[in-house]
Amino acid sequence: MSAEEEETKETDGPEPTRTPGPNPHPHPDSDPAPAPDPEARGLRLVIVLLALTVVSGLIDAVSYLGLEHVFTANMTGNVVVLGFAAAGAPGFSVSHTLTSLVAFLAGAVAGGRVAVRLGKGSRRNWARLTLAAEAVLVGAASVVAFAAPDATATVYTLIAVTAFAMGLRNATVRKLGVPDLTTTVLTMTLTGLASDSRAAGGTAHHSPRRTASVIAMLAGALLGAWLVLNHGLAIPLLIAAGVVGVLAVMASGRE
Repeated sequence: MSAEEEETKETDGPEPTRTPGPNPHPHPDSDPAPAPDPEARGLRLVIVLLALTVVSGLIDAVSYLGLEHVFTANMTGNVVVLGFAAAGAPGFSVSHTLTSLVAFLAGAVAGGRVAVRLGKGSRRNWARLTLAAEAVLVGAASVVAFAAPDATATVYTLIAVTAFAMGLRNATVRKLGVPDLTTTVLTMTLTGLASDSRAAGGTAHHSPRRTASVIAMLAGALLGAWLVLNHGLAIPLLIAAGVVGVLAVMASGRE
């Protein structure tokens, strides 16, 4: 190459950069698949909360039919019952109802503190830990009912322990924020079912979930009442503890 050609090549500037084309033989590990989400492992929260609604029916059947007309899951009814008891209506007890309300509130406080501590982490671990605690508490109530079914202290123990467990659970369910599945209260669920129905001019968008929640509570109450009337208090409590224990192992963090 002559000196003139070399000078021309140097002054023409750098050669244009070539854009590489697709690799016809990509390496199999060049674009790995995303890792599975650990929060998605297990039963969806909708299923878990529907099962817990059945348990609520069981618990309230035990408390209302077997513990002198007091609720330990449904605090709306319990406030009304307290009014009946305070007015002197037969079959109701102020001390039993107050025990339930105080224990429930204590459980809700504990649930709120657990939510503050664990709510920003794994939703799955948080739900499982709370359900495990509920299973242990209800299981302990079952043991007490088996061991001393006729003792006066048993009534207060069962009321306090189950109400505390329900308060703990309700605080957690509220913080999880799954729509239309409170697991213990159906007033707003029934209101939404009716007011958002097609008959009311709505879209009935959440009707299947709301309907399932009502059926779950009814089924739990029906089963619980039959068990209480035929087998006492310990068996339905044991079944409730077993169901919650299974859910504690299988719950996921996804709705």
